[in-house]
Amino acid sequence: MQDLNRRDFLASGAAVAALAALPARAAAGSATDAAAENLLAMIAQELLGQYPENASYYGLDSGPGAALKSRLADRSIAAEQSRATWAAGRLADIKAIDRATVAPGTALNLDVAQTAFDLAVQGWKFPFGEMGVLNGQNSFRNAPYVTSQLCGAFVDQPDFLDSRHVIENAADADAYLARLDSYGQELADENARIAADAARGIILPDFLLDITIGQIAGAAAQPVDQSGLVRSVADRAAKAGVAGDYATRAAAIVNAKVLPALQGQLEALRAARAKATPDAGVWKFPEGPAWYDWALRFATTTTRSPEEIHAIGQQQVKELQARMDAILRTQGMTQGTVGERMDALGKRPDQLFANDDKGRAELLAYLNGRIADVRGRLPRAFHTLVKGNLIIKRVPPSIQDGAPNGYAAAGSIDGTRPGNYYINLKDTGIWPRLSLPTLCYHEGIPGHVWQGEYANRLPLIRTYLTFNAYSEGWGLYAEQLASELGVYEGDPYGELGFLQSIAFRACRLVVDTGIHVKRWTPQQSVAWFQANTGMPRGQLVSEVNRYCAMPAQACGYKMGHNEILRLRDKAKAALGPRYDLRGYDDVVVGSGNVPLTLLERVVDTYIAKARG
Repeated sequence: MQDLNRRDFLASGAAVAALAALPARAAAGSATDAAAENLLAMIAQELLGQYPENASYYGLDSGPGAALKSRLADRSIAAEQSRATWAAGRLADIKAIDRATVAPGTALNLDVAQTAFDLAVQGWKFPFGEMGVLNGQNSFRNAPYVTSQLCGAFVDQPDFLDSRHVIENAADADAYLARLDSYGQELADENARIAADAARGIILPDFLLDITIGQIAGAAAQPVDQSGLVRSVADRAAKAGVAGDYATRAAAIVNAKVLPALQGQLEALRAARAKATPDAGVWKFPEGPAWYDWALRFATTTTRSPEEIHAIGQQQVKELQARMDAILRTQGMTQGTVGERMDALGKRPDQLFANDDKGRAELLAYLNGRIADVRGRLPRAFHTLVKGNLIIKRVPPSIQDGAPNGYAAAGSIDGTRPGNYYINLKDTGIWPRLSLPTLCYHEGIPGHVWQGEYANRLPLIRTYLTFNAYSEGWGLYAEQLASELGVYEGDPYGELGFLQSIAFRACRLVVDTGIHVKRWTPQQSVAWFQANTGMPRGQLVSEVNRYCAMPAQACGYKMGHNEILRLRDKAKAALGPRYDLRGYDDVVVGSGNVPLTLLERVVDTYIAKARG
């Protein structure tokens, strides 16, 4: 068993330059390999220039990348059009390299990049909404709407500036102010896009507009001297011993740039609200069905139709409910549907944390305990281990009304900044104790944060490009892996929580396609969800709102999980007694984030090598 540190070359401060040079050094003797890997390294640097926030996410905003620390992505209409043109050119460059002339690893890197750029170019053909395929940490964020309760600068930047923009010296603090100024411009640019989309009839459903308007109004009404945007730079600069009146300077920017832009966004959204309808699905737009087909292709990296995905979800829900029913019966719970029994179980006092600060602290402590437990089991699942550098945090209260129930953000490439796993604790009642362990394994270890550390060992282009179905499929596989490692031995309720979580993702296949193809209403969707999972209604309302704002993304979870399991079964059948779980897990997580269309190639190569 090997315990992996970050790559040695990342120990230097020149991370960006080192990463850019790595592919040429790594090429297997072929000039074509070197040229291909250098092209991909150049494209990775260009992507950081297009989306500078990712330089801070990955810890590449110092040394050669220091200029990126003062910038945010340009969200204007002109910038989106420019990116589309640039991406089409780079796609042609990638396609031009003959795969027969390069090593298999280089060919895989090229094919991964080609898949991402092809999907992006197709997505930019729709002249509305947000196209995030090439936006690194936010690649999953593809939506027909520029701004919603989940998406937009007002959601992203306050938390990003506070948690990802490191302040250690005056240059860092000045860069924060430059980004704060850019945040105001981002909002203004979004306002123009909201108006342009509304003129095309692309308007957020009225009930989501109400949530979004409420969130922005709350941010705009906050006294400037109490603003997190101001306090963050002032407090952290002072802690770092940086002299300067950063509170006054930040407040001036908020007053001059941010607040007027927030007011402008409120005006744009209120104008759209006058034309909004309660219809939740994209079927209501002329280009909606075509857009949804594209969004499903990215979210699942398959060519399955909405109807096929809907049917897969229904079948898997039935199978999982049968497993849950058997466990419930062993606990003496025999009356009612599986959903009704799970609902009753989740409301029991022994399953709930107090909905106050003390209860929230106890809940976070419980999560950390489960992470500590699973760490000791991982040598049975992986030959090669990473550190799993993780901090569990509460979703910031300022965005909790519209935020997902749980999500993760990767740590820096050099390992100095941990990955973060966020849980929405607005209402602890949506988190019965039985549901929490499997969430830890999905978002944290051995899920997203764990997988992200393996990805950080790859060439930058492969660290940067991510695919929803692989990422979320791995998250679900991590939940199953934890169960297989015995975390629920003697804990039937925990096992029920795991099965409920998997069934919940199968339900997403049904509900997402139901909303956007079969014209289900939000109320119908929540009712179906609750009947089939027994999860708290408040949690399900938030979930359905998410699918309405960000169609198709939720389908990637179970489709990715299904494929990882199918390929594991394939490896077992092919290798017989030579099959080793640790070897399979190593190759799936260690080969990096790939579209499902390429994952089978990775596994087939592993099978061939294991056969000798």
